[in-house]
Amino acid sequence: MHSDIHLTLHEMRAADLRQEAAGALPRTSVRVQLGWKLVEWGLRLATPEPRRVVLAA
Repeated sequence: MHSDIHLTLHEMRAADLRQEAAGALPRTSVRVQLGWKLVEWGLRLATPEPRRVVLAA
């Protein structure tokens, strides 16, 4: 198989896979993404930081 034909076949397959992947990914709105980011930040703020224990020698 010639290298140019091989490359063309790979490019065609890659384009097909990209198109298939684009159709399979759910599109979430900016509002939903922002909501989940606020939940993540809230959980970080609500979770206490681990305390460091200093042992006396």
